[in-house]
Amino acid sequence: MTSETSVMPGLQQASGEAVAHEKLAIGGMRCAACSQIIEYRVRHLAGVADFRINAASQRAELRWDPRRIGLREIVEAIAALGYSALPAGEKDSRAEQKKKMIWWRLFVAAFAMMQVMMYAFPAYLQPVPQVDGDLTPDIDRLLKIASMVLTVPVVFFSSAPFFSSAWRSLRNRHVGMDVPVSVGILVTFGASVWATYRGGPVYYDSLIMFVTLLLLARMLQDRVQGKSMAALQALTELVPLTARRLIDYPASRRTDEVEAGSLHEGDLLLVAPGAQIPADGVVLEGQSECDEALMTGESQAVPKDVGAQLVGGALNLSGQLVMRAERVGDATQLSVLVQKMEAAANEKPPLVELADRHAHWFMSAILVVAALAAAVWSQIDASRALWIAVTVLVVTCPCALSLAAPSVMAGAIGRLARGGVLVARGRAIETLARATHFVFDKTGTLTEGRLQLAAVHAMRQGLGRAELLRMAAPIAAASTHPVSQAVAKAAAAAGIFGHGMETSRVREVAGQGVEAEAASRRYRLGNVSFVQELHGQALSLPPEFAGKIVSALGDDAGWIALFALQDEIRPDAAACIAFLRAQGKHVWLLSGDKRDVVAKVAGELGVDIAHGELHPEQKHDMVAALQRQGAVVAMVGDGMNDGPVLSLADVSVAMGQGAPIAQVRSDLVLMSNRLQDMEAAVKTTARALALIRQNLGWALLYNLVAVPAAVSGLLQPWHAAIGMALSSLIVVGNSLRIFTGGAPARETTMPESPAGKDAAGVA
Repeated sequence: MTSETSVMPGLQQASGEAVAHEKLAIGGMRCAACSQIIEYRVRHLAGVADFRINAASQRAELRWDPRRIGLREIVEAIAALGYSALPAGEKDSRAEQKKKMIWWRLFVAAFAMMQVMMYAFPAYLQPVPQVDGDLTPDIDRLLKIASMVLTVPVVFFSSAPFFSSAWRSLRNRHVGMDVPVSVGILVTFGASVWATYRGGPVYYDSLIMFVTLLLLARMLQDRVQGKSMAALQALTELVPLTARRLIDYPASRRTDEVEAGSLHEGDLLLVAPGAQIPADGVVLEGQSECDEALMTGESQAVPKDVGAQLVGGALNLSGQLVMRAERVGDATQLSVLVQKMEAAANEKPPLVELADRHAHWFMSAILVVAALAAAVWSQIDASRALWIAVTVLVVTCPCALSLAAPSVMAGAIGRLARGGVLVARGRAIETLARATHFVFDKTGTLTEGRLQLAAVHAMRQGLGRAELLRMAAPIAAASTHPVSQAVAKAAAAAGIFGHGMETSRVREVAGQGVEAEAASRRYRLGNVSFVQELHGQALSLPPEFAGKIVSALGDDAGWIALFALQDEIRPDAAACIAFLRAQGKHVWLLSGDKRDVVAKVAGELGVDIAHGELHPEQKHDMVAALQRQGAVVAMVGDGMNDGPVLSLADVSVAMGQGAPIAQVRSDLVLMSNRLQDMEAAVKTTARALALIRQNLGWALLYNLVAVPAAVSGLLQPWHAAIGMALSSLIVVGNSLRIFTGGAPARETTMPESPAGKDAAGVA
């Protein structure tokens, strides 16, 4: 089959790209073995680069090469296993019918259970000496036959999902959770039918009770899992669906309504008051205020005027705006944020991956244990052998183990997002909670990063302030570092930006500065040592530059100018450092700025250890040395020079308004750009890690206690049904505690889209 660019609505495929990406909603999964079967099959398809399933949300991240395999082939491969696959944003037309069918299955089982219990009641009383019963053999057989007739629809209708799931597993040479469940149902029913005509005890009541409890538990489990995912889904549903595209602007305001996903860069759009911004772009006409809490976590409205940047998904609060789309579809900030969050939610901790990989062997071992238990008990008490084997099959539950982490992680990621913290990689949840050392950059991280040019000192005669800014501006504009940007802004404020020398071969050296060529000369703008390497001349700083950030400008011939800049410490920096130290964390400050500037900031904030005038490789080496000593390092940075050390750290945190390269390499992004949200992130991740450990501990303890109890004959089949159901419910219910206690310091309310009103209020 050839690759296709459109296989079903909502499935997007870029045939010209090396790797295409799609999010799928997987239907029909019931346990860890189910996801294992699907992942194993899809990953072994030629052309599939990556495929991961989140057991809690039943969503999958798919990456594939459209030149080697079509998306239809992948979907059909999943369908061939007996599961369904649809675009994550597309509703399953059969979903409502499936829900109704589940209710009907439960109704049939519950109704039959009440009737069969009535028929079984005389049999329970008959052996009691105090009751003078007259249960004759004919009446006894009649009640058994009536119970059998009522059990038939329970076995072949209510239990059908268990059988179909078990058949899928066996057909694909795996043993899922529904295999022992199905074996238990069939064995119990078959043995009871035999006893109905040949004599002996029947267990129709236990069988029907088991099926009823299992159906009820799965319904409750699905609803509880849905609640744990609601906080994450609330953000995904904020993605705008439609847009009003201008047709003849500026001649008229005539518009046509189109899907937001069909927009192109450069489209002119009309955004009415109360509507969502359909794409990232810029205001061409109008004034308004926008609620951008979904991206920044800040509930205060942001004024918008001509030239202002608009964030897709934000809510236009007051005036009408005309905008030009600059980033559309999956390229918008909100879409990128959602993609990162969903990718993070799909990550599994190593312990859970280990459990998933061994789920098949675990269930196979249970079948062997059940068979051995039956063989042993047939020698001890043959009448109990069958039911003990059934109890062993029913009581085991790997589901609780597979749900232990995903349900907590989904809730934690969603909650952090509502507080302005983006989790880009799922491993950050566990690693941030275990971090022993927090290493901070200074400029733009502990300080505002909004540097102001305080003074300009000419190093060559005949050059004034305006001329020096004119020379430095085109070099500074090539960098996103706050120091360079401050020089460029000062030139723009003086009205001389854009009138400087023409530069070429511009090259930025991370953490050092920018080099460029102009008029056959090499120029450098950056820290003193970086510029000094160019010409080798010594430098004595003016006294008024002491304690200030210094940026130098020089060429091949020597020094040209010195720029002194000032920065303010963030108002929440001291509280953040104090909180981390109170938690027993070690706080370090590593910066490329001058030692005296770094020492001053460290002293004001109470930082444990501070080092200044560091190159990026020196920061890298210091963090590596900490890690060799056993430290778990969290690096918090802002600028381009933090890229290497952010990649090295065990968990990395980038400021929301920092350099893009820092954000790309980070595990978490403080979209709010506030350090106070670091405190919220540490509290939430610590609580999440504690809940994951509790869930894993409970799941392991349950199986260690339940299996020996079943083998020893202490449990009945209906006890096992209750135990298996409760084990999963306890794990998922405990996961919901992520929404209570240990609350973030500040949690904002995101704007609600029409599709997401219900979900947004869950958390």
